[in-house]
Amino acid sequence: MLIITYLLHCMADKRLLSFLVAFLVVYSFTINLYAQTDADPLFAKKQAFRSLSDRWELDSTTQKGTFLVTAYKPLYVTAGRWSNDPNEHPISENPDYTYPFFIDLGKYEARFQLSLKVKVVQGIFGRHGDLWVGYTQKSHWQIYNTKFSRPFRETNYEPELILNFATKFSFLGMKTRMLGIAFNHQSNGRAIPLSRSWNRVILQAGFERGKWVVLLRPWLRLPDAEDENPAITDNIGRADATVIYRTGRQLFSILGSHSLRSGKKNRGQFQFDWTFPVTGNLRGDLQILHGYGETLIDYNHKQTTIGLAVSLVDWL
Repeated sequence: MLIITYLLHCMADKRLLSFLVAFLVVYSFTINLYAQTDADPLFAKKQAFRSLSDRWELDSTTQKGTFLVTAYKPLYVTAGRWSNDPNEHPISENPDYTYPFFIDLGKYEARFQLSLKVKVVQGIFGRHGDLWVGYTQKSHWQIYNTKFSRPFRETNYEPELILNFATKFSFLGMKTRMLGIAFNHQSNGRAIPLSRSWNRVILQAGFERGKWVVLLRPWLRLPDAEDENPAITDNIGRADATVIYRTGRQLFSILGSHSLRSGKKNRGQFQFDWTFPVTGNLRGDLQILHGYGETLIDYNHKQTTIGLAVSLVDWL
């Protein structure tokens, strides 16, 4: 409880929270180089995809202890991502955060995502709960834009604190495998007027049935003293759902978020991924995205993007 209280206190200090999460991830990764066995390396060759229990250590047979780096969200690298409408004029409902000039962006860029998590406390609240620290970073690099010296267009940093519980009960024909709550901060680390950030309390639930996995995440945005992106929930959404289908060494996933509003505020995002084997351990990932909020700077900008990536870690 002292850990939770302290982290809640420092949520208001974005730099302190990001430093704490980065320290825990780096420290755990160093330990992991020595402590993790050949039976469960992070980037192991996989003949079949794993379950939620493997990813979140929900059973006694899948528990690995604390301070070991494990996968969280997908980890991928792509040098070929195309957009039909790059966001060349980032704006905000807060006029102080509207960029006064147009940026000549290319339609092609590189994109990569890193996502890790570390269990810091195991077996709390009746021995069914685990406390995790997660970190996700996604970067967009205008590598083909020679006119502006190939700049990084946007990087989003997303540390979070996750309290997750193992469950075993049926719901709508599926087995509920986990329920949890997370405190999430996401920002792009840029100066005014291009700074974007928000803090959320996220509820999460995971379900399984055969080859299907469903992840649901509704959230509540926490108020900011200086709101850099007032309408972010009306564009990116107030909840998301991930549907995953596993078959052999291929994986299909759909991630959708929605504002949960109608009319002009009926907005959100849809992303389709097809992960497939290429040769040996090499896997490809076809990514198609449509809607608002591919990155934080694009939270109120609608576009369609298509990319082909090298997949290093999948959803499962």
